[in-house]
Amino acid sequence: MRAPSDGTTLGSVSVTSPSVPARPRWTDRYGTWLLLAPGTLWMLLFLAVPMLMMVYVSFWTQKTFSIEPKLTLQSWINFFSSSTYVGALVTTVEIWAIVLFFTFILGYPTALYIGLFIRNKTTQTIVLVLCVVPFWTSFLIRVLAWRPMLGKEGAVNLLLLKLGLISHPIDVLLFTEVSVIIGMVQIYVVFMVGPVAVMLGRIDRSLIEAARDLGAGSWRIFRTIVFPLTLPGVAVGAIFVSVMVLGEFATSAALSGQKVNLLGNIIVTEVGSLKWAFAAVAGVVLTAVMGIVIAALLRAVNLREEL
Repeated sequence: MRAPSDGTTLGSVSVTSPSVPARPRWTDRYGTWLLLAPGTLWMLLFLAVPMLMMVYVSFWTQKTFSIEPKLTLQSWINFFSSSTYVGALVTTVEIWAIVLFFTFILGYPTALYIGLFIRNKTTQTIVLVLCVVPFWTSFLIRVLAWRPMLGKEGAVNLLLLKLGLISHPIDVLLFTEVSVIIGMVQIYVVFMVGPVAVMLGRIDRSLIEAARDLGAGSWRIFRTIVFPLTLPGVAVGAIFVSVMVLGEFATSAALSGQKVNLLGNIIVTEVGSLKWAFAAVAGVVLTAVMGIVIAALLRAVNLREEL
């Protein structure tokens, strides 16, 4: 006798029909894409499209006070054949490297003190907030405040004269590359302190205690444990500092007396002169430099694995 297939009972044995798998809902199929859609659309509209448009405009024909949508390489040729533009590019990279170096030299020990030597979490938070206090004032005010401090009769020269460290005022402190570097380091060092301090706070103190129990000295603990574990914070801080310094123009204009031209200053000048094609070329070059720097930092430290 054939067993029924509708779930009836044959003797003492219960026979059930095989269950049909439920069809996946459309949210199960496209849920991931729906979640990614807003961010992807935002990136396309406000990042990819403007960048592609900037590249496209850089090939337009530049007239005296206008541009024509006729594709040409003349603006690119003019950019790389001009000592002004190439000099601005070189100066931008040089100042970026110097500022990045000093933000690390000043920021890392500060973060190290906050993250390792201050044990109380409340005190750590208070100190980090104090590092951010200058950002409660206007960026322009913080930049211009360096003028009376770095001048020949400014606070820095007067202090050095009273201490007997110098016999006459130092002229290079203002309206030079030195003043631009000092201003940028003071403004952006906090962006190095924050990420490093966060990574230091995530280090398990038992690792350091175990290393000390095994006879490791302070330098070896720092070299083999602390510094490698804080490299992601250093990379994040370096990315923050690099992006902001490479795109700078206000600090250079205010503290150098228009004597130091960065690519950002070139872009502002060309836009004001209605030379959109030249400004687009400078913008593309600046974006390329930023991309190379960020790619190098991400290659040096794999943030996906470390964070």
